[in-house]
Amino acid sequence: MVFDEIPGGRNRPVSFELPKIGTAADATKATGTILSAVASGDVTPVEAEAVAKIVETHLKALECSEFEARLSALEQREKACDRL
Repeated sequence: MVFDEIPGGRNRPVSFELPKIGTAADATKATGTILSAVASGDVTPVEAEAVAKIVETHLKALECSEFEARLSALEQREKACDRL
């Protein structure tokens, strides 16, 4: 994932690679990448915060999707037990 234009403190495009985020562990790696970018001066804390919010939103969407899948599986199992 590459972010080319994230408005920030200096109002400039921000470009750096983030790992693909498919799990909470991946989100941790992504935030580590963001922290490294701040520490090296590649992005400002304000810019990093904007990117971190995007990561957080994506993680919440993943969590909702996983919850929905787990709930659906439980409902299917309950329906199967009711038929017995």
